[in-house]
Amino acid sequence: MKQSIGIIFGGASSEYEVSLMSSTSVLNNIDTDRYDIYKIGITKKGQMFYYTGDVAKIISDEWLSSDCVPCVISPDRTHHGFILLNGSNEIIRLDAVFPVLHGKNGEDGTIQGLFTLAGIPYVGCNTLSSAACMDKGVTHTILDSAGVSTAKWLGILQHSYKNNSDTFLKEVADKLGFPCFVKPANAGSSVGITKAVDENTLIGAMELAFLHDKKVIVEEMLYGIEIECAVLGNEEPIASVLGEIEPCNDFYDYDAKYLANKTKTYIPARIDDRYTDEIRTTAIKAYKAMACEGLTRVDFFLTKDNRVMLNELNTIPGFTSISMYPQLFINSGVSYKELITRLIDLAIERN
Repeated sequence: MKQSIGIIFGGASSEYEVSLMSSTSVLNNIDTDRYDIYKIGITKKGQMFYYTGDVAKIISDEWLSSDCVPCVISPDRTHHGFILLNGSNEIIRLDAVFPVLHGKNGEDGTIQGLFTLAGIPYVGCNTLSSAACMDKGVTHTILDSAGVSTAKWLGILQHSYKNNSDTFLKEVADKLGFPCFVKPANAGSSVGITKAVDENTLIGAMELAFLHDKKVIVEEMLYGIEIECAVLGNEEPIASVLGEIEPCNDFYDYDAKYLANKTKTYIPARIDDRYTDEIRTTAIKAYKAMACEGLTRVDFFLTKDNRVMLNELNTIPGFTSISMYPQLFINSGVSYKELITRLIDLAIERN
């Protein structure tokens, strides 16, 4: 008997378009001999719909049509699924959901809390670890405590910055120097990130970052090779082979990741085996420290003086055709289809 799986795409997030790309890849590769698939789309305004139309219309953002029925996830654990809001109030039971959502309201623990309340197994990290990994300040704090090396950093809330901007800007210049990176604390896919080269660009970078979040993190610039490691599992996670990023832009920003199509990647990464082992071991250590489950992509810098420095953890990494997470496991001997199946199995296993 087939399992009923909900694939959730879109989302009220600045990474809505990335989700459309990722979910299209998942839907085109999931094992339909094993699963009955239910496509659930969330608009940029946060409206939820059960979508029965062509998968091809998702990536082109033409899915919101007559093929849609308004729906909600049932918070009643006995229903274990979603309710159609078309007058019938039909309940469609789900064995698990795969939230192919990125950024706010998808990767930050919010929708994970809804699934937990509803009693629906879901792919990926739980509410706590999703929220902790999404907030770069919290991530730094936990990893610092766990003894995992990261870039030097400073964080500030928007209210505090308005009242103490001169003091904060001076602290950045004194403690981190230039260039440095300014990041919204809660955003992914490099949205809202700026490389600040002096105080003037730092001021503009802070303003941009605050458009995306009320908390901003500033990090020292690390010079070196960008390395990514995919981690899979619950209590006994495994690490993939490593991938190396050679950005086409000044840094690996949103355009370089999804639009320019000129960024070079190398799998396996072109680094010495001793650093490969250290990075893979550190990825597992960080995964456990952050209480991750299911999957996470862990990003590093191997600096010019050969220090392994963790950059960030992505609990719902991109699943597009060029995304590193699936590619890393494909190069580790796990096909795209099998990877999706393993993720669903892990979701059901922990529930």
